[in-house]
Amino acid sequence: MVMTEKEKMLSGLIYQAWDEELTAERHSAKGLCFKINQTCPTQKDVRQGLINELLGYNSDAWIESPFNCDYGYNIKVGSGFYINHGCTILDAAPITIGDNCLLAPGVVISTAGHPLDPVERARGDEFAQAITIGNDVWFGANVTVCPGVSIGDNVVVGAGSVVVKDLPSNSVCVGSPAKPIRYLQEDESNPRGECK
Repeated sequence: MVMTEKEKMLSGLIYQAWDEELTAERHSAKGLCFKINQTCPTQKDVRQGLINELLGYNSDAWIESPFNCDYGYNIKVGSGFYINHGCTILDAAPITIGDNCLLAPGVVISTAGHPLDPVERARGDEFAQAITIGNDVWFGANVTVCPGVSIGDNVVVGAGSVVVKDLPSNSVCVGSPAKPIRYLQEDESNPRGECK
């Protein structure tokens, strides 16, 4: 049986991003993102309804404007999820985010990738790899998360970091590529987030 381009995308195979079905789904998500971005922040019920429509389920996620994503339906978030201004999520593959996660301004989470071969890229070939983010994770401003990574629970990723490999639980990670610079204790109380 021949797979659709969407089935290929969701299976992590090379797919054609300009497929008619996928293009229509991206346009639908872009329309919802536009509505979210144009809705007054004081209209909380309206905004929450649009966010729920974009994600495809009821959530208490709060998204500041502007926000952009590819599909919306591949983003699964736990309770207490917050996205600050100017974040982008390219969700061609599933993105699973745990409870109590915070994204600072300018964060990019991207499951999408392109072949290294320029001829294949020019044809519109793409691939996507799932991203998993645990509970109680905080991304500083302008963090970029690349395709296929897993991030454990209770992780802080410093501003401007680029996550290209898995990050362990209970860690503070910085750099490009992001690496742990210290590990957090379960009973640690450090309200200002200072490294000691």
